Amino acid sequence: MKLHMQILIALGLGIKRNWHIFFGIIAGIFVGIYLHGHSNALIANILTFVGQVFIRLIQMVVIPLVVSAIIIGITSIGDNKQLGKFGTKMVLYYGIITSVAVLIGGALALLIKPGLGAAQYITEHTATAVQASVATAMEQQQGNVLNLFLGFIPSNPLHSFAAGDMVPIIVFVLIFAVALARVGDVNRPIVSFFESVFAATMKITDWIMFFAAPGVFALTASAVSSFGVDIFMSISKYLGVLLVGFAIQMFVVYPLFLRFFSKVSAAMLFSAIAEAMMVAFGTASSSATLPLTIACCEKRGISHKISSFVLPLGATLNFDGTALLQTVAVIFLAQAYGVVLTPFLIIQIGLLAIIASSTCAGIPGAGLITIALILNGMGLSPEQLVAGFAFLFTIERITDMFRTLLNVTSDAVVAAAIADNENEINYDLLNNPAAYEEIA
Repeated sequence: MKLHMQILIALGLGIKRNWHIFFGIIAGIFVGIYLHGHSNALIANILTFVGQVFIRLIQMVVIPLVVSAIIIGITSIGDNKQLGKFGTKMVLYYGIITSVAVLIGGALALLIKPGLGAAQYITEHTATAVQASVATAMEQQQGNVLNLFLGFIPSNPLHSFAAGDMVPIIVFVLIFAVALARVGDVNRPIVSFFESVFAATMKITDWIMFFAAPGVFALTASAVSSFGVDIFMSISKYLGVLLVGFAIQMFVVYPLFLRFFSKVSAAMLFSAIAEAMMVAFGTASSSATLPLTIACCEKRGISHKISSFVLPLGATLNFDGTALLQTVAVIFLAQAYGVVLTPFLIIQIGLLAIIASSTCAGIPGAGLITIALILNGMGLSPEQLVAGFAFLFTIERITDMFRTLLNVTSDAVVAAAIADNENEINYDLLNNPAAYEEIA
């Protein structure tokens, strides 16, 4: 079966697995249409409250998720004996792919301007308040670039945690994680603690995603009741930009990357990891797909030494599909609220998208969770952008599937490139699909 047909089948499977999310969207549309013609303040207030609860629950897990993901990822790299041989190359390759994804997302969003059509649905008062917040934050940062970088270093990490200043938090955690990696086995109690924190945070996120159906229902119904069905014309433009960006990343960037950095055929690699790609698309979870990704790579020619090192770290730190989505989403919000996108702000959005995506958990919905980090750097919070977030969450499940497909595929692309560089790949097996072992 052709790869594109397998992906289409995965789309159907993904809808089947996540029927409650799609039901919430569809029900929200119909309820919103009804309320648009029959105003009911009580129901409208309840829907707004439920939607804001969902957003706040997402915000609640950002800091423990980011902190534990960074510490686990960095200490894993530091503990692995293969770090000196190809760890640096792995980080470089992941950095290249993610940076290109951000450039593609930013260029498409700035060129097509998907947020302009949504501006009519944002109240003038709200837009003015958001513009003022961004302007104040940018003025403070541009007034002294050295102070901007100085502000990245927390004088009191506890204060940064309490205030929710994500960039200083990440800087501190990065330094702390590197130190933990260098002290040897004595770090195990601390690392084990954060492994537990990460596992618990992912479990909490799972619980939050059980609330996704009513949350998405409320956000969709609230948006449609306020703006009518015309809102979907604006959303379709946003979705179109994302799909074009995802397609460029998948069918242009990955093949070119493999051609420049290895002798691996993109067509053969995609064929080898087809099962993992389908599961990634259907589950929208790179973490849930990781065992299958490793199995596909190891049974189709990439050595265990490479797969066991690169792929788990990729599932923790490499999210180029998420970075592309976050870049487009934040620029979409900025355009919808009339925020002036200066070169300085665009660069900041891109850099923060790379950081935010690398701290994202490989679970459904995580792509929009860490957008809070980018907004924080712009002087905003998700509460100030409730109307805008309603747009994003309306199609979040669809975009989640595509971004996860990219995330998992890019992990395999980097693993294949490093395996080629280190002579750890069996081309006789990789280029012979008839000899592939079945994945249990």
